[in-house]
Amino acid sequence: MLQTYKALKKLGIVGLNARNAQYILPNNARENYPAVDDKLLTKEIAKAAGLAVPQLYDVIRNNHEIKQLADRIAGLDDFVIKPAQGSGGDGILVIVSRSGDRYRLASGEIMTLDDIRYHVHMILAGIYSLGGQPDKALFEYRVRFDPLFEKIAYQGVPDVRIITYLGVPAMAMVRLPTRQSRGRANLHQGAIGAGIDMGTGTTLSGVWNSRMVSEHPDTGNPVSDLTIPYWDEMLLLAAKSQQLTKLCYQGIDIVLDRDLGPLILEINARPGLAIQIANQAGLKPRFDIIDAHVGTHADDAARVVFAKERFSIAALAS
Repeated sequence: MLQTYKALKKLGIVGLNARNAQYILPNNARENYPAVDDKLLTKEIAKAAGLAVPQLYDVIRNNHEIKQLADRIAGLDDFVIKPAQGSGGDGILVIVSRSGDRYRLASGEIMTLDDIRYHVHMILAGIYSLGGQPDKALFEYRVRFDPLFEKIAYQGVPDVRIITYLGVPAMAMVRLPTRQSRGRANLHQGAIGAGIDMGTGTTLSGVWNSRMVSEHPDTGNPVSDLTIPYWDEMLLLAAKSQQLTKLCYQGIDIVLDRDLGPLILEINARPGLAIQIANQAGLKPRFDIIDAHVGTHADDAARVVFAKERFSIAALAS
C-alpha cells in the first residue's frame, strides 16, 4: 500500500482529500456554488454572457403545472428532460421520437405520457437532486452528436470534460457512452473516458470501469487518435466559464452538436478525478505550473495558448 501511495504521489495524482483540501476549499467560495449546482441558473448565466448552450424549451416548477404537460410539449417530438439540480446523469430522459402519446427514449424504451408525468413529479420531489431538495424539471434541445463520434459512441451523446484551474484549462477527456452506461456519458455508470492531448485535441487511450482500453467495447473501434473538432473553441469556452462562476477549480462539460458546434452542457464545482486515469497523468504537476504563472495571462485567449503550449503531450514529454 505504501509503495502504491508513493508511486501515485510521484506521478502527481490528486486524490479526493487533496482535491477538497488544497483546491476546492481554498478556491471555491460556497456562495458561488448555486451558479453550477442549478443547471437552469448556469444556463441563464452562460447565455447572458453570450456562450452557447442547448436551447431551453420549458421549465416545470410546480406539481400543478404537470396537468398542463400534454399542451406544453405538444410541439416537441424530440427533447431532453432533466432535473435542474441533478448529478451523475440521474433523472435525465432523452426522448428521440414520439407517436401520439408514446415516446421513444434513446435507449429504445417506450414511455407513455403518464410515465413522463410521473417522472417529472419525481424530479420536482427532489428524487434526483443534490441533497434531495425540491427541484425543477428542464425541457431542452436534444443534442445531435457530431458524425465523428458515430463509431465510438453507443446511442447517447459524448461530451468533453475539461478541468480548469485559476481559469486555465489543465486537463481534458472525452466521455463516450456505452451499452453498460445506457447511452449516458457518465464514467460511474459505465461510459469510457479517453484522455485528450491538450495541444492538439487528439484522443489518447481510454479508461473503462477503471481499466485501460484501446477500443470501444460495443463497436470495437479504437478510441485513440481521434482529433476533436473545434478544439480551440472548446478550450476558450472552458477558460471563459471561470468568469461566469467565479470558481477557480471546476469541470466544464461541452457537447459537440453536428449543426450548432460546441455547447456548454453544465459546469461542476466538484469534478471527479478519473480524468487522470484517462490521461495517465496527474493533475498536480499541471496545477503547480499554473500556480507559478498566476497573473501572467492577459485574457482568456492567452490562458488557452498557455494550456496548449505547456500541457501538450510533446511539451510534457520534453
